[in-house]
Amino acid sequence: MEKKFRYLVPGDYMADPAVHVFDGKLYIYPSHDRESGVEENDNGDHFDMCDYHVFSTEDVMNGTVTDHGVVLKVSDIPWAGRQLWDCDVARKNGNYYMYFPLKDRNDIFRIGVAVSDCPEGPFIPQPDPMRGSYSIDPAVFDDGNGNYYMYFGGLWGGQLQRYRNNKALECAAFPADGEPALPSRVVKLSDDMLQFAEEPRPLVILDEHGQPLTAGDNARRFFEASWMHKYNGKYYFSYSTGDTHLLCYATGDNPYGPFTYQGVILQPVVGWTTHHAIVEYKGKWYLFHHDCVPSGGTTWLRSLKVCELEYDAEGKIKTIESV
Repeated sequence: MEKKFRYLVPGDYMADPAVHVFDGKLYIYPSHDRESGVEENDNGDHFDMCDYHVFSTEDVMNGTVTDHGVVLKVSDIPWAGRQLWDCDVARKNGNYYMYFPLKDRNDIFRIGVAVSDCPEGPFIPQPDPMRGSYSIDPAVFDDGNGNYYMYFGGLWGGQLQRYRNNKALECAAFPADGEPALPSRVVKLSDDMLQFAEEPRPLVILDEHGQPLTAGDNARRFFEASWMHKYNGKYYFSYSTGDTHLLCYATGDNPYGPFTYQGVILQPVVGWTTHHAIVEYKGKWYLFHHDCVPSGGTTWLRSLKVCELEYDAEGKIKTIESV
């Protein structure tokens, strides 16, 4: 049977979805693409987003998708430079915390926090970025036991290659092809959800032989777009391979890993980037992602998309062919 896809916001360009269920309703927190006129380059300067919208629905594949409007913009943020990339939202004790990457006035990506008392915002930013934060793509996972973990990091324009052991390097450095790949980061959040509770740790992905994936393994190694979910008690860490344009996943027994590579979730879509969220809603699992079909392949004008996600009897995710 051919898989059904749905474009969720056909009238605007939205991408990089984070998706959560709050009080029985599904909320989507995407980045907001625009035509800024910035020339395309490997640093991603042409992804010059400046605000966020929030969307909600109670029927993923057929229902109305409500746009709650602009909930945070660059001009609201005291330490802002430019480029408001993808975000995520977590709920704790009746408050909603939006985590966002933004370049500061020195053109360094940091991660900020904005707070609201309702899931559709608006969100009020803290005066400063999170201490010790760097790079992009924050995804926050609620483990259901009072602990919240952030997964973050991205190569190239995401600046992860500028850091080792959470310290900035004098010059960016990539490992050789045969060396372990640069990993995503994982860190537990503080009780007030506004800071890191510890030093970020590397999230290591192992191959079938128990060895870390190497930097030259472009079809499997981490590049950006971290996401975490649980299925049947297992932790599923999913991510983009960047320049090979795949969504892949690895599984582990705890939020810190290590994780063992399992396979491809989504084949390459039209457009350079691929970024996603996986969520269960009303008894079904969904993959939220984006592509550039509506914009005719313009890679910085992406459109939100969703389809059902399926697992086999062993808990492996069935690979989805993009259309």
